[in-house]
Amino acid sequence: MIDILIIILGIVALICIWIILYDSNRFVVVRHALADPRIKKPFRAVVLADLHNKRYGRENELLLSAIEEQEPDAVIIAGDLLTARKGEKFKAALGLLEKLKDKYPLYYANGNHEHRLELYPEVYGSMAEDYEKELTKLGIHRLVNEHVSLEQTGIVVYGVQIDRKYYQRFRKKPMPSDYLTSVLGRADQDKYCVLIAHNPDYFPEYAAWGADLVFSGHIHGGLVRIPGGKGLVSPAVRFFPHYDGGRFQEGSAVMLLSRGLGTHTIPIRMFNPGELLVVELAPAAEELTPTADVGERADEGAGKRTDERKVPEESETSGKGERRNGDTCKIGSV
Repeated sequence: MIDILIIILGIVALICIWIILYDSNRFVVVRHALADPRIKKPFRAVVLADLHNKRYGRENELLLSAIEEQEPDAVIIAGDLLTARKGEKFKAALGLLEKLKDKYPLYYANGNHEHRLELYPEVYGSMAEDYEKELTKLGIHRLVNEHVSLEQTGIVVYGVQIDRKYYQRFRKKPMPSDYLTSVLGRADQDKYCVLIAHNPDYFPEYAAWGADLVFSGHIHGGLVRIPGGKGLVSPAVRFFPHYDGGRFQEGSAVMLLSRGLGTHTIPIRMFNPGELLVVELAPAAEELTPTADVGERADEGAGKRTDERKVPEESETSGKGERRNGDTCKIGSV
């Protein structure tokens, strides 16, 4: 009886290891669509978060190919493109940025790892300065508590870098109601306000500040997801975090929380592949509720894009289609 139990446990362990290896080395493409009357014309963004220097294929060719298939108007980076680790190289992050910059506008806001390099030079030496020099060579400027207006689209993009204390473990530190205004200024309510904010825990505060759409990451989907349910644990060591991945709403504000693309420290994903977000923003009639969801739903078929650009078909190398939070997605694997 004990021998049978050991065999069963061994088989279960092998299955778990296979799932971890599989999910840690693939990503899915997840689509969302929103409409608002302040948006002047269709705008498609691809959102990357938490790559942590990971490569999908040689020189990230699989990730780059997936981005190119979407024909985005811009690429938004919601932080942690690299990992803050002493002696860590930036080759994967910089190589990806170099290939993206010539094709698309990039809107890049820091995550806690980019910020950490700056905060602790006694640990990381000149890594922050070296990274900034390389970005400058590429002509890339990060949005650090600043914004850029996309006049032709009616969209304004903010990038926020919150204080390190708001990343503390075990419990959420209260954020003063005027904190975001003090670092970002007042939100431009005449335009559709997009906020790149790495830490999703403060979504209610972002919404109260005036964000219409928030792009976040940081949680990595909870590392291990209970099949069909919640993520297990956040980087702040909070079990079953409320904000673990997907779409969340606070009043009329929407947060799209990426489950990220890479890992660090605990390098596993289980029932939780990486994510590449594709977000369609479109004009809406004045009578529609701001940030109305008009997204493509898996149970409605692929549907028609709002700007009538062709939806890329599934390729044989991409694997089968999946459903994630009711949005269409497809596999991209190593």
